[in-house]
Amino acid sequence: MNIGILGLGTVGGGVVNVLAKNNAEIKRRTGASIQVTHAAVRDVNQARICPTDHIKLTEDPLTIVNDASIDVVLELMGGTGLAKELVEAALRNGKHVITANKALIATHGNALLALAKSNNVHLLFEAAVAGGIPILKSLEQGLSANQVEMVAGIINGTGNFILTEMRDKGRDFADVLKEAQELGYAEADPTFDVEGIDAAHKLAILASIAFGCELDFDKVSSEGISEVSGEDVAFATELGYSIKHLGIAKKINGQIQMRVHPTLIPKTQLLANVDGVMNAVLVKGNAVGPTLYYGAGAGAEATASAVIADLVDVIKGTVSADVFGWKSLKAVQSQNVNDIESVFYLRLLAKDTTGVLADITSILANHNISVESVVQKQIDAQNNAHIAIITNSVETGDINTAVAEIQEKDFIQAAIKIIHVETLD
Repeated sequence: MNIGILGLGTVGGGVVNVLAKNNAEIKRRTGASIQVTHAAVRDVNQARICPTDHIKLTEDPLTIVNDASIDVVLELMGGTGLAKELVEAALRNGKHVITANKALIATHGNALLALAKSNNVHLLFEAAVAGGIPILKSLEQGLSANQVEMVAGIINGTGNFILTEMRDKGRDFADVLKEAQELGYAEADPTFDVEGIDAAHKLAILASIAFGCELDFDKVSSEGISEVSGEDVAFATELGYSIKHLGIAKKINGQIQMRVHPTLIPKTQLLANVDGVMNAVLVKGNAVGPTLYYGAGAGAEATASAVIADLVDVIKGTVSADVFGWKSLKAVQSQNVNDIESVFYLRLLAKDTTGVLADITSILANHNISVESVVQKQIDAQNNAHIAIITNSVETGDINTAVAEIQEKDFIQAAIKIIHVETLD
């Protein structure tokens, strides 16, 4: 089987290296000899992380998708412009396509899956969500007997690294972000990672597979971690929680909620102890209960592992003709954000004077919000204090209304921070 790769960078080079390293084992499992015969690159003279002696390199990617000798195209270049055009051309030319491009699938996946079906080929994207973790195959195959009730995951390693360093070493966000960029975990422009866009792309894909709904990235609400402070991390630890940047999708009464945001998780839960650049996805099925999938969410060979797993499925003919049940996908009936129920953490900077805490709790009570835990710490000579509060479970609209009322009080010295709290049980 001849393979053409679009993009021979970190992931593309990883695919070539893993195929070479594990060639005998892959052939044993598939009975096929897999050859990467062509690769499209930006500069044919650039140094590579993989050998290219037997690969024909080209700077014209159209020659890959139009080459009749190529059976499968691996789209590993990224982006949603040229990559989309090339994937469409490959599918129309009767080639199977495997991609690690979460933005492409999250924003154009519905049309691309339909195009693949109409041309009797497959579009697979295991590597698009959590690197080397086989979460899509687990949802589609291993958990196929279940109605999935919830998917919650740490699906961006950059954000997880930053929050882990802030918690363990008391560092601030900007300092850790700079190191993440130096280590290659974050891009020069880290917006997609730290503001939740990357995780939102992945969550849209997870929700589609888990709940049988169309891919609908626009209905994912997202909030980044750039406004999480050292005080938040310290308070969370003292209150028995760890802050993680989670993607959460739940199906409640036929409606689906999809949200990415910082989240306090009890330290006793496994997901709260997934640290550094690692990823993990918790899936709750109505038959099996909660299951956790953990592993490397990025990296050359980890992501290559997922790409090649899709390739093996194509070779063995084990891909369903109705892959991911796309023929019966339904439009997302999303839950109104204000109707989402959650426990909340509030951090307030207030004047430490008599009656302040009573005023705060009185306003919360007027909106049927009770206080489950509270910690107060004086922080300066001007008699200002940080107050951290954990509420009961309330609707998002109610907490936002109550916080807006508290924010208007003269004793409040800064914007009030609101963070979801999830027990994930």
